[in-house]
Amino acid sequence: MDVKAAPNGVATIEDRILRITGYYGYYPGYSSQKSTSRSSITRCKPGANCPSSHSGISRQLSPLSVTEDSSAPILELQNRGSSGVCGHRVERQNRSADDGTQTHSENSSQENRIKARCLSCTSMVLKGIWGLLIILSVSSSWVGTTQIVKITYKNFYCPFFMTWFSTNWNIMFFPVYYSGHLATAQEKQSPMKKFRECSRIFGEDGLTLKLFLKRTAPFSILWTLTNYLYLLALKKLTATDVSALFCCNKAFVFLLSWIVLKDRFMGVRIVAAIMAITGIVMMAYADNFHADSIVGVAFAVGSASTSALYKVLFKMFLGSANFGEAAHFVSTLGFFNLIFISFTPVILYFTKVEHWSSFAALPWGCLCGMAGLWLAFNILVNVGVVLTYPILISIGTVLSVPGNAAVDLLKQEVIFNVVRLAATIIICIGFLLMLLPEEWDEITLRFINSLKEKKSEEHVDDVTDSSVHLRGRGRANGTVSIPLA
Repeated sequence: MDVKAAPNGVATIEDRILRITGYYGYYPGYSSQKSTSRSSITRCKPGANCPSSHSGISRQLSPLSVTEDSSAPILELQNRGSSGVCGHRVERQNRSADDGTQTHSENSSQENRIKARCLSCTSMVLKGIWGLLIILSVSSSWVGTTQIVKITYKNFYCPFFMTWFSTNWNIMFFPVYYSGHLATAQEKQSPMKKFRECSRIFGEDGLTLKLFLKRTAPFSILWTLTNYLYLLALKKLTATDVSALFCCNKAFVFLLSWIVLKDRFMGVRIVAAIMAITGIVMMAYADNFHADSIVGVAFAVGSASTSALYKVLFKMFLGSANFGEAAHFVSTLGFFNLIFISFTPVILYFTKVEHWSSFAALPWGCLCGMAGLWLAFNILVNVGVVLTYPILISIGTVLSVPGNAAVDLLKQEVIFNVVRLAATIIICIGFLLMLLPEEWDEITLRFINSLKEKKSEEHVDDVTDSSVHLRGRGRANGTVSIPLA
């Protein structure tokens, strides 16, 4: 009985059974081909010449006939299977190649991030090291300058001549800067080209005679007044008191910037200014308002005020300056001092206000040491802004107070009472409050919020760990947790 071919290509019931049972030698049309071979064998009668009888009989009697019949489909299946496996292998190799490329790109990006972090950490460490060195250098140079002035006063008291002499050394600022440029820069420039480039601080046209007189004269006068009043204060007060009072210039800079430059109002800086004024009054009270003490405090406060006015006017008219422009400007002040202010010590000499017997009798060692340290202080202040954080320069300045105090104690030139010590501490605290950035309140709030978020994340992690531990104990007791997904 013939069965019609099904739509899926299975012709007979035997084919269906073989297909369902998963016979390894099955292929479509297996039973029909088998029946055809059987019919060809049965149809050939004995004695008849059948061309295929021998082959059919031999295939029927041979024990390898089934294998021979099934070898073709098996080979076909093997070829199909091998081609499928090869296709899968090629696809897997392509996928693995894509995954390898993606992994390589991720690894390279990760390495770049790690390198960038290492570079940033290295730069921060280097800035910190430079900052520490510059803090020590700034404080040491300022302490050394103050102490050398006190030593010079024992044999030679000519404060204006000392101011004029030390200001003339500012001429060497630009040559020192240019020497550093030649030592470090890859593209070296000629001295005149570098000088013209740095003279842009005065304007696009550079330094002209009009600008030289107009811009340099007021700053040179303020520079001379600041140093001269500082030296006068050192005659009346100890080095510790003068250096502490000079730290009030930060408070005066804030007040002048708020009034003149319309800078942002900050309550914390007003508090710092009040603390500075309180320290000034307490410093005058420390010696029971003695005449020399009051005059010395006035000189020191005047020096701090002129220094603050110098900084505010510089910011107003010249703006910010880089290291080269600052070196050019300070050297220009030295030239102006040498050309236009040299007549003042001559007048004081002939009027015998500041008189000395002969030039050979001058303490040239102390004078050169004072001028050299003063120049080093100015160079370090400007270099420090380039190499490290500007706030560290201010910290180096305020550290000159304990440095001078230590030297004064060793020399037994000062006796700290409670009022003087409290005044010094109050002024130093006010100075440090002035160093707070304008967005210090926002930065503080952000820091507090980040701490709260970290605590909440740690609490969530602890809760998760405890829940995982409880699940593990439940599994150990025989309970099974079935995941939802």
